[in-house]
Amino acid sequence: MYTTEARMRPLSGHSALITGAGRGIGKAVALRLAAEGARVTLVSRTARQLEETVEQIRHAGGDALAVAGDVSDPGTAREAASAARARFGPVSLLINNAGIPGPYGPIGAIDPLEWWRAQEVNVLAAVLFMHAVIPGMRERRTGRIVNIVSSAGLDPVPHLSAYSVSKSTIMRLTATVDLESRGAGIRAFALHPGTITTDMAQATIGSPDAQRWVPEGVAMLRNRTPEDSAKDLARCCDVVVALGAGRYDSLGGRYLDLWWDLDAKAREGAA
Repeated sequence: MYTTEARMRPLSGHSALITGAGRGIGKAVALRLAAEGARVTLVSRTARQLEETVEQIRHAGGDALAVAGDVSDPGTAREAASAARARFGPVSLLINNAGIPGPYGPIGAIDPLEWWRAQEVNVLAAVLFMHAVIPGMRERRTGRIVNIVSSAGLDPVPHLSAYSVSKSTIMRLTATVDLESRGAGIRAFALHPGTITTDMAQATIGSPDAQRWVPEGVAMLRNRTPEDSAKDLARCCDVVVALGAGRYDSLGGRYLDLWWDLDAKAREGAA
């Protein structure tokens, strides 16, 4: 039974599943969702990072569990959805956050299998986790999915094809899933989380290939101050909570930029 305070939190009663939750954006979102009342299932490859996040959530009075595994493995998606259902009830909020940048360079020079690996982590994993949770959402006629994307998916980005193509694919996939499922009370969103200097961003800054092939992107990341990054991360968590709570359901299927006036967009969408 929830206390009065818990019932007032916007995500009380939600069972949330978050991929890439051991660090960076995924970890921050997990901590925030738990603080807003959700019971969270965290997924990533590194068990130690997940357990640290689970411990932080429990120490703060929330509830969480960890499932370590490769997000591009169908078994991991099934295991995570099953564990969440057994512990917290069927998943009502899915955050597909796990991602890798892929190789940097022109198609004629990169390793095609490394390129394809980025599609497995960035696209296939999202499909697997949506496949695992959407039937339960349809049965209950409610559910929300937030797919973390990037502005790099809006237009072709030379020498960053693995990443930009994967994010463009996820945007179209989000729109398709929303159209397929909105009649069952499910909404899907493609959220650009801003420019946050995560561990992945730091690896990009230090990558000789990135420095050679995408110097403008490296310079942009280098110029981000810790304050800028923290501001985007806090805003990202705010928006994910609002999406999970249904505040912007009229924007389902769309690409959403972190710093758009989403209330204005929602009014336009409703109209």
